[in-house]
Parts: sequence; structure tokens; C-alpha cells
Amino acid sequence: MSLEKPLLTWLKHNENLYDNQDRQNLYIIVNIDKFGQKVYINHMGNKKTLILITLAIILVFSCKSGAETTRERGTEGRNAGRNDVFDPTRVSQQHYTSTRDEVRGFIENLNRIITSRNYEQWKSCLSEEYFEEISSQKNLQEISAQPAMRTRRIVLRTPEDYFQYVVVPSRADLRVDDIEFVSMNRVKAFTITHNRAGEEVRLRLYDLEKIGNSWTIIN
Repeated sequence: MSLEKPLLTWLKHNENLYDNQDRQNLYIIVNIDKFGQKVYINHMGNKKTLILITLAIILVFSCKSGAETTRERGTEGRNAGRNDVFDPTRVSQQHYTSTRDEVRGFIENLNRIITSRNYEQWKSCLSEEYFEEISSQKNLQEISAQPAMRTRRIVLRTPEDYFQYVVVPSRADLRVDDIEFVSMNRVKAFTITHNRAGEEVRLRLYDLEKIGNSWTIIN
């Protein structure tokens, strides 16, 4: 899907939040939750190239199509015969705090893995379903068609290419400020910043699931 129209629309409606210098050096990260119900946008003055801007956007949008079907099918299988709906208010403060600390530790280690460009260790942090999604030829072709890739004449042919040219430039220094429980063993991890108007902006980093004693990236 083309991101130019929605980004230009957002910039037009939010031009009061940044000055003339920011317009020249705008750094945008866009994130949509898995149901498409919330859009989290972060922007700041930055001298990084527009290529890195687009890489961050590509990372979010590249695997959205088709991902919901796989995860929903898996969720339906796990919840077959169950009629109860998860209530986040059941999560105690102690469980929230301990889980947030675990997730922070997981992301900090993931940052080190990405910084060291260790593809195999990064791969081990992903669920099989999620890895299959980002490894598909359809996904790799769609990312390769993005302007940031065409400008640099990069063609992604393997998931390792995806790691080196998309993940490494955009996900090596993430910070977890908050988590939201989807179930007792599934959470969304967020970074919280503030825009120029002083309003809180929540940027979703990952969807995670705890399997046994280990956290795994599922989106």
C-alpha cells in the first residue's frame, strides 16, 4: 500500500506541531495496532535522511496484510471451547510491574542482538508464524518496491536481507515505557513520548507472547 497520501494528510493537519526547521528534518514513525483501530505517530526534529524515515514506516506496514488472519486462526484454535473474555483489570499491579520488567529486559537484549547484526539470534526471538510472514516473497517484494529501497537499489530476496536493510537501521535502540495486556501471557509494548504540544504519544513497538519462560515477538 502507498503511504504517501496518509502521511501527507497527517502532516497537513498537524503542521502547527512543528516549526520550519522540523519541516525539513521531520522524523516520523507510524504504528497501527493489529486491529487497525489505533494509529500511533511520533515525530521529532532530526537530521537523519528520509531513507531512514521510510525504513521505520516500512517495518510497521510491511507485514500487516495477511498477518491478522494467521494470528486470529491461531487464537481461535487456542481458545476453542472457551467463552470467557480477558479482563485487563484482573491484572494485579505486582504482575504488571514484573511483566513490564521482563519485557524491558527482553527488548534490551533484542537491541543488543540487532546492534551486533546477529541474524540467527534475532530470528530466534520471533514466533514461527511471524517469521513466515516477513519471509514471504510477497512481503519482500512489497518492501523492495518502496521508494527508500528503490532509491538505494536494494532488492530484498531473503529474510536475512530484511533483517540487514530494514530491522537493523530502525530497531536497534528501542525503549519500553509501558505495556498493555491482551491476555495473561500476551502484551503490547510501548514507548511513550510527547509531541510539541505536550501531548502524550504512544508508539507500539511489538506484540509479544510468553511461551513457557520466554518472550516471543508475534508482531
